[in-house]
Amino acid sequence: MDHLRLYFRYLGVSWRSQLQYRASFILQTLGTLLVSVTEYATVLALFARFHSVGGWTLPEVALFYGAVNVAWALAEGMARGFDDFASLVRSGEFDRILLRPRPTVLQILGREFTLRRVGRFGLGAGVLAWGWLTLDLGADPARLALLLWAIAGAVALFVGLLVIQATIAFWTIESLEVMNVLTYGGVTTAQYPLSIYPGWLRGVFIAAVPLGCAVYFPIVAILGRTDPLGTSSAWQATSPAVCGLFLLLALRFWRFGVARYTSTGS
Repeated sequence: MDHLRLYFRYLGVSWRSQLQYRASFILQTLGTLLVSVTEYATVLALFARFHSVGGWTLPEVALFYGAVNVAWALAEGMARGFDDFASLVRSGEFDRILLRPRPTVLQILGREFTLRRVGRFGLGAGVLAWGWLTLDLGADPARLALLLWAIAGAVALFVGLLVIQATIAFWTIESLEVMNVLTYGGVTTAQYPLSIYPGWLRGVFIAAVPLGCAVYFPIVAILGRTDPLGTSSAWQATSPAVCGLFLLLALRFWRFGVARYTSTGS
């Protein structure tokens, strides 16, 4: 509880600092929203031309698009400190973090909660709500709980990827751009049902980076469709738990990296 109180104090400091310059904050938020709107416009253009993709309609794809973008906005906003961690290694600032009697993960998470991601979050939530209402999914508590469970799993997965990216910086000093293939590339891939992709790509985003476990399988269950990949309803409902395991493994990798950190020598 003491760590939790400290984390919320970190958040308060971060939010107040970001809101010191209101005009800058508003412009950054609008910029993020504009980029997200442009991305969604490509989805609309695709369905305006083909009407369906692999047998999936636009409202169904809207559920995938909305859920993954809400999750990514939360993860990127919450774990910004890990995304920018390489600069702490280069500058030696991480030494100062190690000297404080608090967990390193807590301190990195508390460095910044990026409020400007509210633009992407808002668009994702809006698209998700539109798809839900258009498909007339109603207010079934089981479906709503499964949706929240799916988003929580996706947040855990994305945070885990950012933790892995930060941990690699202990050896490389710089963040590896290849990780963007799994984060930003994963977001783009998960905006559509995994069943439309070739088998090798499905394998990557189910077995190696289990984004399909967070988004695809639960939403198939929410829609009540038969999964083209042949999975059971029990697996679809429980698959986001795999993402929690992924985050735990990423944190273990972080501890391994911290134990082998040798400082800048400055």
